[in-house]
Amino acid sequence: MQTRNKIMDDISQIMTNAMGVAQGARQEAETAMKSLLDRWLAERDLVTREEFDAVRAMAQKAREENEALKARLDALEAKASTD
Repeated sequence: MQTRNKIMDDISQIMTNAMGVAQGARQEAETAMKSLLDRWLAERDLVTREEFDAVRAMAQKAREENEALKARLDALEAKASTD
């Protein structure tokens, strides 16, 4: 009976060690993939979300200013044509 418990303890220890090794390998693979993906993205000419939002806000402001200037110009042209 004692031998059976020893065998079970050994098997349990081997399984525990195997799980630890598998978890370590998974973490190494995740780190390697993240590093590869980060390098790949860095080589691309991509902008961050913050940069995109800033440029979009600037474009919206420019559009609004253009519309205001067009309305002002139309009003001046209308006034000039009535004079």
